[in-house]
Amino acid sequence: MPELPEVEVTRRSFADRIASAKILALHMGKPLRWPLGVLPQSLVGRQVFGVRRRGKYLLLDLDQGLLLVHLGMSGSLNFASTQAEPGPHDHMDLVTDRGVLRLHDPRRFGAVVWAPSEDSPQAQKLLGRLGVEPLNGQFEVAAFADALKKRQSAIKQVLLAGDVVVGVGNIYASEALFMAGIRPTTKASRLSRPRVARLHAAIIKVLTRAVEQGGSSLKDFVSAEGRTGYFQLEAAVYGRAGEPCRVCATPIRSMLQGQRTTFYCPQCQKP
Repeated sequence: MPELPEVEVTRRSFADRIASAKILALHMGKPLRWPLGVLPQSLVGRQVFGVRRRGKYLLLDLDQGLLLVHLGMSGSLNFASTQAEPGPHDHMDLVTDRGVLRLHDPRRFGAVVWAPSEDSPQAQKLLGRLGVEPLNGQFEVAAFADALKKRQSAIKQVLLAGDVVVGVGNIYASEALFMAGIRPTTKASRLSRPRVARLHAAIIKVLTRAVEQGGSSLKDFVSAEGRTGYFQLEAAVYGRAGEPCRVCATPIRSMLQGQRTTFYCPQCQKP
């Protein structure tokens, strides 16, 4: 599933090229997770001002309204001057005078939704419960610690929920918890301020590094330029069950948490 780093990498790979483009047509394929919410032809003539990211949503700001794009579990965007005839898993072609933005999504859990503004009910239904962004300078240690004190769930589950801090998906939660030396099963409310501070720093460091490495390409993720990511090649624990810890050589363990596989070092990560 594309997480925050993959979505940010995608944004950076086409944002400059589509900025100021004029929409010539919008072709929608098979129904996606949610309806577009407006007739596709009504967006013809609109101008794309730019592309932002909120959590795992890409926000294409138009001169009237915006398009919210979610990659779902298997989606990817490709932006090119021209595109081949759409295949069975190509569900959106946003045709502009600067190129065509195509959404490819084999499992169709992605979405393209138009909203009149970011504050509108249509947008807030998708964005309203998202936690603070971890990479824009608004992710503060004190507020993070206060929020965790109110949570009785395991810290890994709290991170994945996305309502405290957004975008720390399964890979990056496992890696950040390892870097901070925290067992994934530890109750969030039990973490001391120093441990929260280490986790806070680890989240920022792991996500920043993942963006630098182009995200993680475990199956089919590619940027809008068709490039794969490489962060998974340097993961300390994720996907390494049974292999020696890079720090202490203890075999990495795995377990299920909320139907997601968690990886951790039983020696380096303390309850």
